[in-house]
Amino acid sequence: MSLDPDSTALLLIDVVNDFDFEGHEKLLRHALPAAKRIAALKRRLAARGIPAIYVNDNFGQWQRDFADQTERCLAPDAKGREVTETLAPGPGDFFVLKPKHSGFYATSLPVLLESLGCRTLILTGFAGNICVLYTANDAYMRGYHLIVPSDCVASESAADNRRALDHMRTLLKARLVTSRAIR
Repeated sequence: MSLDPDSTALLLIDVVNDFDFEGHEKLLRHALPAAKRIAALKRRLAARGIPAIYVNDNFGQWQRDFADQTERCLAPDAKGREVTETLAPGPGDFFVLKPKHSGFYATSLPVLLESLGCRTLILTGFAGNICVLYTANDAYMRGYHLIVPSDCVASESAADNRRALDHMRTLLKARLVTSRAIR
């Protein structure tokens, strides 16, 4: 798949996550394998100059910034520590904290994407049927071209994930591919 590095961004949605919520075991079971594929994809895209943008829930922690959030999720007792270690942000990465499900709702993401000249978004992260789906919906409503590597999105169940991916493909015109197809 051919990408224009000057107009494409990789979004990593809710990957810096302590998984401190009811039902976390179900999501974590699917998230860890997806995290490893996201990390490999991020490395390949970074080599091409495609920026990585962490679009992360603030988990109601209004006095924390992204560095604090990352540190909390890397704590020895954090259930999502392995996922966060796998996907730890690097010095050149961007981040946006979001208060709700969509990465666009009440955030600076639209301004950041405009300043980077992005028209194509590669969406990855958790949970596919909630935050990834709502971010995809809002991106579609704003005219972005969407690419979703299906093996880099995880939900609490495979069935929930399939439904969300199908929704993105059919109604939001997202191009579904595997992460290996993106070079």
